[in-house]
This record gives sequence, structure tokens and C-alpha cells, in this order.
Amino acid sequence: MLGFQDWGVTLAYVGTIVSAIICVVYGIINWNKPREDETTEITEELEWENHDPELREGDER
Repeated sequence: MLGFQDWGVTLAYVGTIVSAIICVVYGIINWNKPREDETTEITEELEWENHDPELREGDER
């Protein structure tokens, strides 16, 4: 099959192509889909920045 003498090589070759196609399809489907917990994460990060003792007003980075 496909000019290979061993079925294992053929399965690896076909499996690689099939997995690449699956990855491309998955990427296209989920291209701009927002994460479900994105707003929660942003809120937590803002709250953390407001209470971070290392980030005080007037401190330079």
C-alpha cells in the first residue's frame, strides 16, 4: 500500500496526514471562539493588580 513494504509505516504515514487534517479543522472551527471564563479571568487579574503590594503608586518598573 502506497509503495511501503510494511503496514506499520503505511499506518504511520496515513495517521500523520489524518492528524494534520484534524488539527487544521479544529483550528478553523475554534479560530475566534472566546473562552468561557475570559471575563472571570480578567476580573481576577484586575483585582489582583489593585491589591498587589509590589505595584504601588509612584514605583517605577
